[in-house]
Amino acid sequence: MTYLIALDRYRHFSRAAESCGVSQPALSSAIRQLETELGITIIRRTRRFNGLTDEGQRVLDWARQTLAALDGLRQEAAFAQAVAGGSLSIGVMPPALQASPVLLESFRTAIPGLHLQVRLGPCADTIHRLRQQQLDLGLVYLDQIPPDGPFEVLPLYTEQHVLVAAEPFVLPAGRREWHTLADLPLCLLSTEMRTRQIVDAAFRGAGVTPAIVMETNSLEVLYAELLAGRLASILPVAALPTHTGHGRLQVRPLGPCATPEVGLARLTQSLPTALTVRVWEIAANMDMRDIFALG
Repeated sequence: MTYLIALDRYRHFSRAAESCGVSQPALSSAIRQLETELGITIIRRTRRFNGLTDEGQRVLDWARQTLAALDGLRQEAAFAQAVAGGSLSIGVMPPALQASPVLLESFRTAIPGLHLQVRLGPCADTIHRLRQQQLDLGLVYLDQIPPDGPFEVLPLYTEQHVLVAAEPFVLPAGRREWHTLADLPLCLLSTEMRTRQIVDAAFRGAGVTPAIVMETNSLEVLYAELLAGRLASILPVAALPTHTGHGRLQVRPLGPCATPEVGLARLTQSLPTALTVRVWEIAANMDMRDIFALG
């Protein structure tokens, strides 16, 4: 089942075998054995991997569920032996980049032996990986979670957008209204990102067209341009580049705009592990609303 999941991920026999630490013949033989045992064809084969059959796709779904349950059983046993321990995978959307260390530090403080795997990616990708049981938790916009989906959610804070620039760029003091920003040269995140869509909606509501000089889907690229002092930007407080120091940054609160809830999401499980129950309890007792708010 592990080989099948790897083959679906890499879409290539040799790369899947390498990721599993086995030879290609061993991987192919194991999958053929699985097909024989189940009496179905799982893989479409020619000289290359051509995807899964319909029956194979259903087997893949069961394989993911089975291995996730097995991993949960192992963690449950390990957690029972030593209260501090276990492995947790978390997906984090870029606008919550600075929120994740706060959250993860709380987990590590309560569970010193915890091993963390953190994946940065778009909100939609994190939600997809939660469905596929490739992640335990997702730090996402909660309004992007399907209300009828198999998810539990935990609100952590309300997102707030601010106007930000670095010296020598000059920003007027005090709170800024959206209609006053029309002439500012801006670098913004790309339009496919939810945080940018909120900004665009605020500009439309103010009846102005912003002067967008640069767009990017990379916070690192945006930070570099921002800190060069040539452009201003509009970012969530939780996405401000704290690693550079606040001395060079000018931050101004903005007029009203949409304020989505940011929080944790997890797949609903009938038998959650002791570890996931514990980290959920830790997050539920955190108060992050004042950390990422600017008066």
